Order: sequence, then structure tokens, then C-alpha cells
Amino acid sequence: MTKYKLEYIWLDGYTPVPNLRGKTQIKEFDGFPTLEQLPLWGFDGSSTMQAEGRSSDCVLKPIRVFPDSERTNGVLVLCEVMMPDGKTPHASNKRATILDDEGAWFGFEQEYFFYKNGRPLGFPEAGYPAPQGPYYTGVGYKAVGDVARQIVEEHLDICLAAGINHEGINAEVAKGQWEFQIFGKGSKRAADEMWMARYLMERLTEKYGIDIEYHCKPLGDTDWNGSGMHANFSTTYLRETGGKAYFEALMAAFEGAREDHIAVYGPDNHLRLTGKHETQSIHQFSYGVADRGASIRVPHSFVNNDYKGYLEDRRPNSQGDPYQIASQILKTVASVPTGAEAGVSAAA
Repeated sequence: MTKYKLEYIWLDGYTPVPNLRGKTQIKEFDGFPTLEQLPLWGFDGSSTMQAEGRSSDCVLKPIRVFPDSERTNGVLVLCEVMMPDGKTPHASNKRATILDDEGAWFGFEQEYFFYKNGRPLGFPEAGYPAPQGPYYTGVGYKAVGDVARQIVEEHLDICLAAGINHEGINAEVAKGQWEFQIFGKGSKRAADEMWMARYLMERLTEKYGIDIEYHCKPLGDTDWNGSGMHANFSTTYLRETGGKAYFEALMAAFEGAREDHIAVYGPDNHLRLTGKHETQSIHQFSYGVADRGASIRVPHSFVNNDYKGYLEDRRPNSQGDPYQIASQILKTVASVPTGAEAGVSAAA
């Protein structure tokens, strides 16, 4: 028997953006534990905005298990928060009620800033560094400094060791700004892995004395980019059938659901979606081929493949909840009839 360190991880009840929480228990198993072997575990919800002190019990229900390469015999246990009966989802548990479909694929592009002493990493103590331009995909000390790349490379290795479908990294447009990408099949699976990647990044930076700033426009109304979490998405029908008529109907549905999308795409998005810095205004909806200033960017490959493939919603921001983002996208897609029901042939 081996003693395993089980790190139970969950989302708290803070709004509009939940925080990641975690606590460890030690249990013995014959080998790396399966999900079915992991017990429910209680916690004090009055300390996480999920209960009142006079009735503070909440329950953690394991839903995903990952190896933790940073701890000997470590296990990362992603959990949903349940009521004391262990069966009823807590009101803060958005994952339990979202729309899901394994045929819906999502690729999230998580942008963020490294912060130290209240300023983006690499900024001088007062004022600003040289204007943005050379930092995006930059290399060398002048562009990325002396520690950021070390952190993102380490984070990449930790995610891959955990089995998270991490797909890439790059320095972003602003000084101190970076991005990583996570892909998953199904709303829940893709969002699970994004939340776990966020957790691993935040835990990693503890030893460097650096914070992660996810706010979508931390530098305010300046000529510096904000941070998004662009959501690339496709469904089985969009990949295999598609067609121009279906695509146009889909875009009409997205335009009609603009307010529903903005409501879950992250707080303070009006500060980021201004029509500047490669964004469309929060009050408008648009789509265009290779248009990074549109609400939905349509890849050339999509059009050239008879309107089949994936699309990129550029409106979700860096603080957005990927569970709700994926669910809202899927809900809008599901509202559009397909095939014979829509009068669209497979050859359209």
C-alpha cells in the first residue's frame, strides 16, 4: 500500500469570478487511485462564500483525476461542490448544469499577465516600457525578461505530465503578457482542463514570488492590449457537413444571442471590447474571414473547405468561466436546425 497525497481542488462561491481552492488529504491505495476509489470530502463553505457559519458544511465530489508531478505520490482531484447530502449540486456548481456534447470540441486560448510588485513583469517602477510590438512571440531578455519563459516552460511540462491537453504557449502582445492553449472534446472536459491548467499555473508562481493577473484590461484605458480567452469551437455537424447556408444561419443565431454570450464571457468586458486592439465593440456583432477585429473570426481553411471546420469566438475574456462559455456557445449552435430539418443538403 502507498500513501498518496490527494489535492482536492474546487471553485469557490465568489462572484463574478470564482477562485480556485485546494486542500490535501492522505490515503492509502494499492496503486494510483481511480475516480471511483476517491471519497466525498467536506469543507467549510462559510470561508469560501458557499455557506453561512451556522450551517457551513459543503461537500466535494471528485469528477476528474490527474497525476501531480510536483509531489511524490501526488494526485490532483478536480471536484464539484455539492450540498451536504452529497447529491444536490451547490448553487455555485455551474459545471453540473451546463450543456455538454462530446462531439463539440473547444480550444481555449488563455491570455494573462505576470505581475510583480503591482505591475506587469518587466515594467519599470514608474511609467511604461517601450510600446508593444516586439513582445509578441518575442525572444531575448529585452522582449521577455529572465524568468517568464522559465515559468511557462515549467508549466507546460507539469500540464503534460498531468495528462492535460495543453497545445502550446507564446509571449503575447504586451510586455509581461503570455498565453497558453488548452483543447478538449466536450464542454465539461475542455473546461475541466482549462481550470486545472489555471490552478497549476497559479500554484507554480508561488515559488517565484509572481502573481497571475487574469483581469481582461489590467492596464485600463491605455494603448496596451487586454487579455482574452478566445474560444475555438466546432461540432460534429460543423466539421463533417457545414455549408454556407448553415454557416450564415449560425452567424444569425450568434448575433441574436449577443447579450446572452456577453453575460457569461467574463466581467468588465466593456473595457476590453472597445473596437480597438483587435476587438469588436461589445455592442456589436460581426464575423469575417481572418478578421481579428470581428466577434467571430472565420479561418480561411473553413471557407476553403466548403464552410466546414472550426470557428473562433474572440469575445470571451481572460477571466471568463470556460464551463459557462462553452455551454453558451453550444446552446446557440444547438438552436440552429441542421440537415433536412433546415433544408440544407450535405452538398450545400
